[in-house]
Amino acid sequence: MTATKTAPATDGVRNVLVTGASRGLGLGIARKLSEAGYQVIAVARSKSKAVTEAMAEARRGNHGHLHFAPFDLGNIGELPDLVRNLRQEFGPLYGLVNNAAIGHDGALAMMHNARIEELVRLNTLSPIVLTKYVVRSMMSQGVGRIVNVASIIGFTGYSGLSAYAATKASMIGFTRSLAREVGRVGINVNAVAPGFLETEMTHGLAGEQRQRVIRRSALRRLAEVEDVASAVEYLLGDNARNISGTVITVDAGATA
Repeated sequence: MTATKTAPATDGVRNVLVTGASRGLGLGIARKLSEAGYQVIAVARSKSKAVTEAMAEARRGNHGHLHFAPFDLGNIGELPDLVRNLRQEFGPLYGLVNNAAIGHDGALAMMHNARIEELVRLNTLSPIVLTKYVVRSMMSQGVGRIVNVASIIGFTGYSGLSAYAATKASMIGFTRSLAREVGRVGINVNAVAPGFLETEMTHGLAGEQRQRVIRRSALRRLAEVEDVASAVEYLLGDNARNISGTVITVDAGATA
């Protein structure tokens, strides 16, 4: 019987990189992980007021840490330097949460090629290449956790979101295949697939449109950012050590 490997850390702190963490779901995940005691490195193009406030809260909370690293994830060629610099500054990376994405909508027949290319670049190519360089360092440590943020649209489809759905479906296939590639060296790879969430965006939907979305769910409500963040925290934690290659759906039963 081999001994169970524990995560490498600096001063006992597990470093987790969260992309697209300046607002919305990404920021909610970063907050949740910081509160759980992780040292979170939030990556986004620019530091929002909400990120600044979250960093101050983390310092006052005396639990985990929250740092910010400005970076445009569309710069694929600079991703190796990003990973190298973060490892030099913070130490080994225990976790990676690929959350950053954009969501252009519109009928495929009318969508400009540049928009399609941007979707694929930021939603698929960027997280795959980023994972490539992060997973190399995890393999040298013999431990690590990767969580990809997909979407229920990746397996249900949605009119007007075909290109976006393609990028999210690709992340599910990526998750399952990578889990088989790196599981033998102690790395877990999973995904979460949120449905419509209780956010400012859904509050902006017309009343009847929002109610139709709610009625489609088994629980007759929308899931919340906190629910998805809790699923990510679980997948990064020790209780999920034997879970890999799976997708956790967080949609209040919309796909039940």
